[in-house]
Amino acid sequence: MSRDQLPSPLKPTEVADLYFMQHRAALIDVAAFLDRYYRAAGSGTETVDYRVAALEKAVAILIDGDDHRAKRVLELFSDPTNQLAERAEGKGASGVWPGPSEESE
Repeated sequence: MSRDQLPSPLKPTEVADLYFMQHRAALIDVAAFLDRYYRAAGSGTETVDYRVAALEKAVAILIDGDDHRAKRVLELFSDPTNQLAERAEGKGASGVWPGPSEESE
C-alpha cells in the first residue's frame, strides 16, 4: 500500500473543522493579490508576469478534481531541468521557475 493510499485518521468533517478557516484566509489573500496585480496592470497590453501566470495555473490545478494537487503545484513551480545554472541572477528566489533564459535558447 503506497503512502497516498493510507486512510486518514480524521474524518472529512474533522479535517474541515481543523483547517478550513486557515485555507479560506489563504484563498482570500490570493484573490486580493490577483486583484491588486490586475488593477496595477490596467488595460495595457503587457504580458502577464510569469509568476502570476504560474499562480493562475496553480489555481486551476486546485479545482480540476484530479489527485496529487500539492505535488502537481510544486512541480509547476519547480525548475524541471537537472543542469546546474552557470550563474544565479538576483539575490533571491522568485518562487517559480521562469522558464529557459534567452541565453540558453
